Amino acid sequence: MKSRFLFPYWCRYLGWALVVAHVPMSIIGRANGMINPLDNPPTQSLFTGEHLFFICTSLVMALGLFIVAFSREKIEDEQIWHVRLDSLRWAIYINYLVLIASLIFIYDTAHILELNLWVPLIFFIIRFRWVIFRLNRSLSREG
Repeated sequence: MKSRFLFPYWCRYLGWALVVAHVPMSIIGRANGMINPLDNPPTQSLFTGEHLFFICTSLVMALGLFIVAFSREKIEDEQIWHVRLDSLRWAIYINYLVLIASLIFIYDTAHILELNLWVPLIFFIIRFRWVIFRLNRSLSREG
């Protein structure tokens, strides 16, 4: 993964702000009676208020996770490149395992879309940060 295709380091904070902003938006929307359109799809129009609210909150979360996942590190070297690539590979593996399991065990296929949108990015971020944490800890023990 060439580092020229990554967002600048400071974008990570913007991404986390979008992810955190998703939580109160969802809570406020559900408190105001906005129902998840995946629970009962609209019959007349695709762009009802509930559906637009769902699209907005989902886009905020997906965009935030995407920016966090693909922001540069302070020091972007070959080891970080390999960790990033390996984490991306594992995220795809896990995504397909979750997708296959949900297709087999979940009847409501609309929720599968939401899972498939966020699971790869969330797992990528978790695994990438965990491997970086372990590498930093092993370096601090050596020195």
